[in-house]
Amino acid sequence: IMKDPFTPDKDKFLIAGSHCSLCTRAVCVGADCNLFYSKRFCLPCVKDNLKVFPLEIQEDMDERKPQQK
Repeated sequence: IMKDPFTPDKDKFLIAGSHCSLCTRAVCVGADCNLFYSKRFCLPCVKDNLKVFPLEIQEDMDERKPQQK
């Protein structure tokens, strides 16, 4: 019997994420933490460099603003 790699041990847990392709900051895979556009970017880097992203991504970020705290 193989152990499911996505089932955490009692004293351990799994965090799915990656590093921002610009600043190398660790980010989770949640939509409130990062954006994936061919590479993963943290939201602060996306906001700082929004004009270099395609219009579709810029619009997506505009739609996210009301949802963020």
